[in-house]
Amino acid sequence: MGAVPEPHAGWTFLTNHARVLAAIADDPSVRIRDIAAHCRLTERAVQRIIADLEEAGYLSHTRRGRSNTYRIEPSNPLRHPAEAGLTVATLLAMLAQHDQQRGQQPQHL
Repeated sequence: MGAVPEPHAGWTFLTNHARVLAAIADDPSVRIRDIAAHCRLTERAVQRIIADLEEAGYLSHTRRGRSNTYRIEPSNPLRHPAEAGLTVATLLAMLAQHDQQRGQQPQHL
């Protein structure tokens, strides 16, 4: 997962659901504890978000011993009408591209 980001106060552009989904996309076998630390959420909040995503059909999991392996449904459409026609795969691709570019640019941008 990498370094835990600094805490942030105020509003943000991405929802916690998007942050959790992106963390799972980075590592499908990531632990809830690690998602919580990375996203600056409680473990209970991450559990609720995962339950929301599973209930809506965006995510499923397979139990492997004492851990889970998650599977994202990339073809599912985003929920907001303003993003009509965009899929989860599109969102995750944009976030991955941003992460890749961020690693190549000065951090002050």
